[in-house]
Amino acid sequence: PWYTGRFSDVYDQILSGCRGLLDQCRGKKAEILPALVTAFEPFDSRETNASQEVLRSLPDRMGGRRIHRMMLPVVFGKAAEAIRGSWSQIFLLGEAGRKTVTPETTARNLRQARIPDNEGNQPENALIRPEGPEEYRTVIPVEDIVARMQTDGYAIEVSNDAGTFVCNDTFYLVGTGNRVPVSFIHVPVSLPNRAAETVRRFIELALQTEK
Repeated sequence: PWYTGRFSDVYDQILSGCRGLLDQCRGKKAEILPALVTAFEPFDSRETNASQEVLRSLPDRMGGRRIHRMMLPVVFGKAAEAIRGSWSQIFLLGEAGRKTVTPETTARNLRQARIPDNEGNQPENALIRPEGPEEYRTVIPVEDIVARMQTDGYAIEVSNDAGTFVCNDTFYLVGTGNRVPVSFIHVPVSLPNRAAETVRRFIELALQTEK
């Protein structure tokens, strides 16, 4: 593989490839489900969404896993409903007015919209699921992955607040409605250099945590 300047990145890529080769030599033919990565369409009269740009730049395979891409509507409830199929993990991408890439740990059972979604819905202080839990917390070890990436020089921070708009709504509904690990990663609206590479590396490391 090409050398990126980060030994740990190259080491993990080589290790993943060697494990796959060994599985083939041992005759393992079990189907490994692909991972799903989603992004949101533009909203609030804008022409682009930063999460779209990142999604387009991601490779077809990460962490030894096939990657399936999907675009989601910026509509309460409908974004989560659009996600169907069988996946090994689900990674949701969205944009936020922040300076760095920020993987989320938690989604709240709350809808509070400062602006309407793309169908004109603008809920105020409403529960996503009246009978649902107060919050959803991802099982992915976000803090550990971020700490490792920071050590390797990536611009990335942990976030415990996914907001109360469609990003949080989708994270909560998909997280509480699936048995597979679900992650949400916010990317800055004005994409800084290497934001897509940072997202790619986070996904690779998250896939490696799967038992």
